[in-house]
Amino acid sequence: MTRIAVIDDDSCKPKKCNYECISVCPINKSKKGVAIEADTSSRGKPVIYEDVCIGCGLCIKVCPFEAISIVNLPEELEEESVHRYGVNGFKLYGLPIPKAGQVVGILGKNGTGKTTAIKILAGELKPNLGILDKEVSYDEIIRRFRGSELQTYFQKIANKKIRAAHKIQYIDLVPRHIKGDVKTLLQKADERGVALELGKQLGLDKIFDRDVRNLSGGELQKLLIAATLSKDADIYIFDEPSSYLDVKERINISKLIMNEAKRNKYFMIVEHDLAVLDYLSDYIHIIYGDPGVYGIVSKPYGVRVGINNYLDGYLPSENMRIRKDPIQFRKLASESITNTNSKTYKYLEWDNVNIVRGSFKLDVEAGYVTNGEVVGVVGPNAIGKTTFIKFLAGELKPENGNIIAYRELKISYKPQYIGPEMFPEGLRVEDVLKLANPEAIIPNSWLYLELIQKLNLNRMFDREARSLSGGEMQKLAIAATLSSNADLYLLDEPSAHLDVEERLAIGKIIRRLTEIRKVTAFVAEHDIIILDFISDRIIVFNGEPGMHGHANTPKETKKAMNELLSELKITIRRDAESGRPRINKEGSYLDRLQKTKEEYYAT
Repeated sequence: MTRIAVIDDDSCKPKKCNYECISVCPINKSKKGVAIEADTSSRGKPVIYEDVCIGCGLCIKVCPFEAISIVNLPEELEEESVHRYGVNGFKLYGLPIPKAGQVVGILGKNGTGKTTAIKILAGELKPNLGILDKEVSYDEIIRRFRGSELQTYFQKIANKKIRAAHKIQYIDLVPRHIKGDVKTLLQKADERGVALELGKQLGLDKIFDRDVRNLSGGELQKLLIAATLSKDADIYIFDEPSSYLDVKERINISKLIMNEAKRNKYFMIVEHDLAVLDYLSDYIHIIYGDPGVYGIVSKPYGVRVGINNYLDGYLPSENMRIRKDPIQFRKLASESITNTNSKTYKYLEWDNVNIVRGSFKLDVEAGYVTNGEVVGVVGPNAIGKTTFIKFLAGELKPENGNIIAYRELKISYKPQYIGPEMFPEGLRVEDVLKLANPEAIIPNSWLYLELIQKLNLNRMFDREARSLSGGEMQKLAIAATLSSNADLYLLDEPSAHLDVEERLAIGKIIRRLTEIRKVTAFVAEHDIIILDFISDRIIVFNGEPGMHGHANTPKETKKAMNELLSELKITIRRDAESGRPRINKEGSYLDRLQKTKEEYYAT
């Protein structure tokens, strides 16, 4: 048995706790050795010596900041140790295997090592094999992977014969480091003479003269994808390429990447949208473990089998259960949130509405929602979805039309873009959640167990809200919004920056809130699987992005999705095993059959 002890640098506050973890260590008390002591020479934080620690868990229980994690793993797993971030830092076991001419998908929770793995494969991070007391040579790394496909790959890295093009995860950092208009930046990145053509395929030709600082999130994403593909590289790595993109754009970038993969290069994708990952990948690796503590890379799976195993929570090749309960989409998608035995009534309705914002016009068809209902909002970017949400929130006044509420409604609203300015200065994560609902920070309350703990916000309680990363701020904003005791919940793109399990946790709690409290939620979302997972009815937006938008009246999910997909010329079927929606490959037998039947959304 090998033992991993991790101390979270962000959570540990030694000056406030006086190293209580040391005072309770039984090995320290019995003087048989030192399992944990204060490292006053460097970090001023405790250091746990894993070879001495007996794993009693006393230090974990006494730590007031939940900063210590100790886990036991099989001894043979150490032979697969790839990298560790210092003493008592995160540890990664195994690596995904790149294959020329194929797209390799990577699926797993945030914090389990996906970004670390792709940085190693890109040659940006040299793996230390878990050895911290000396520098590891490439000869040792190659010996570690001898007999596997990674042996040849690392030989190429060592001989500098692997050149990587890496599309980063947090695209909002780009305008801080580069300047210029879209066309100039594409030309600078171009090494294959294809950048401008790729840009046209992604619709960037309309904004070639726009400064990068004035781009939306979706425009930035497409710019980086085109720039990455225009590089003359051996391996192309895309970290969350679908973020900020609408459904049509997600399919377009998928087709583009699949087409480029035919050049017999290595392609690796980290993606949390299961429909996109399924559509794009040839096979996948699942990374599982304890976020922030350790991650283990699974053997390769065929994409359908791998995703279904992930949803089931059991990996047969590893004989490992990674989740207690399976996720079944067919049952959840077909269940109505509203109890048929309870009384339903109109909760909110609106007239035909016209909203003008500068040169953009939005027309909204009259509609209504009932108590206990979740309404999805879907359509292209820049078509008016956020405008509609702000109208419902009372932040925008229409030129014509009104909202009719049948009682005074308390509204809880999560905007599309989350920044430090959303949180009052000096407030900690715990303070923000307590202001939203004191029950959210009480251990064992359902809000704490189903929302706060599943988003790992309990480990950030002592951190200042404004100091969080973009993804952490998103989780805090969602948790604060859903924790509030409201009558109407408005969530604009809640899945951005969240991993699959976090997205599903959010979906479940939205359903539970609306069912128990008999309230209503509107969710604007681009992830088709999440829309399918939570929606009773859906509002489809269409029109000319940036110029004119039209919002249809809410329709039953199947009818609305069929309408949306017919416009996009995309067909979706349900997986026979898990019930999850799967996008058909264009021109495939099922794609042609469903289009003939005009059944774009098969259930």
